[in-house]
Amino acid sequence: MKLELPYGAATIQASMNWGHSLGTIAAADAPALAPLEAAVSEALEHPIGQAWNIYQIVRPGETVALVVSDIFRQTRADQFLPILVNGLNRAGIPDDAMLITFATGVHRAPTPGEQRQIVGESLYNRFAGRLFAHDPRDESNLRRFGVTSRGTEVRLNKRVFDCDRVIVTGAVVLHYFGGFGGGRKGVLPGLAAEDTISHNHSMNLDRDSDRLDPRVRIGALDGNPVAEDMLEGARMARVDYLVNTVLNSRSEIAGVFAGELVAAHRKAAEFAYRQFAVHIERQADLVIAASPGTRNFVQTHKSLFNAYQAMRPGGVIILLAECREGLGGDQFVKWLRLRDRPSVIAGLRERSEINGQTALSTLEKAPSAIMVTELRDEEVMLLGARKARNLDEAMEMARVRLDSALSGEPGYYVMPSAPYTVPLLAPKETHTPI
Repeated sequence: MKLELPYGAATIQASMNWGHSLGTIAAADAPALAPLEAAVSEALEHPIGQAWNIYQIVRPGETVALVVSDIFRQTRADQFLPILVNGLNRAGIPDDAMLITFATGVHRAPTPGEQRQIVGESLYNRFAGRLFAHDPRDESNLRRFGVTSRGTEVRLNKRVFDCDRVIVTGAVVLHYFGGFGGGRKGVLPGLAAEDTISHNHSMNLDRDSDRLDPRVRIGALDGNPVAEDMLEGARMARVDYLVNTVLNSRSEIAGVFAGELVAAHRKAAEFAYRQFAVHIERQADLVIAASPGTRNFVQTHKSLFNAYQAMRPGGVIILLAECREGLGGDQFVKWLRLRDRPSVIAGLRERSEINGQTALSTLEKAPSAIMVTELRDEEVMLLGARKARNLDEAMEMARVRLDSALSGEPGYYVMPSAPYTVPLLAPKETHTPI
């Protein structure tokens, strides 16, 4: 079999002359909305879960905060945000009564060039001087809203919630411990203080044993303590309107969901589940997974996570991930240098943070991986993975490893878009979307 898989902006090829294919695991190929402007306008004007749309809610003289994702979340805000802003103009809200805030959580702030890319050239120019990146450590711009039933002190961006109206935007994909992206994640963690985020993410760990809490699952909102705490915290603040997109494998807008924070997000999550969750009947000895478009390993981790779900215990993953920006920051590296799961878990019990959660998952899964990547040898070693110079070499390394562990011919899956494809081991009818 000839394999041709995406790698960065290019493709990478190899011949597979051993093993037997179990098939390709790929997300559903949802079509792009067309005509896009009409579809977005229709969604904005007919809200889910509330009677009035945002143009009926706002009043002339009010200020409006528009919350958008950072560069690490593809949403196509550059396509839908101008339609929303122009509609607000017609409703009596001029540009100078609005501000745009990038919901970074604990990510780095987007550069000016990245801000331009996120919102589009026109809005970037129109909103010059009113584009802000959330800073979770800026105490002067954080306001306390209360404490959740699970003990998370909710402190959020003051500039945003000092506005008369707040519109939160984002995109929905399946998330490995938040259940789903989008919705309340635009507020918590997106606009939250560092300690608020830390306490929320600490619920990823089981309270009584040194393991991840089994209730914290990908594609699960109800019964997931991290997801439920996020929502409780977000509802302490006032979100007047939610606008969430779901993108297809070509990063085109396949769905737009607008309206009340919970109801609109649930509809988007159901759509995303149908698109991205793929049900498999068995796990494979080998999973060949491509992670195109992920800039660093922290982003690439979701590809590793998804591929791991399709791999049988003791199997091998070949992970194609350029990672041109490196591992993903000093904080992530700090956690990786603890080297083993017990040490990371002990550190997370003292102070939880997203980089530590990602490092914990990585140290569990990366030893199964052979990477084709631009990461340096020492960086791959720190992850616990092995590095190959190209896909052919990775295939040979995988064959040697599997030959020593198997008596029969190995079976393999191919995942051409691993960041967005979530394999689930169970008959489809046993799963519920959220």
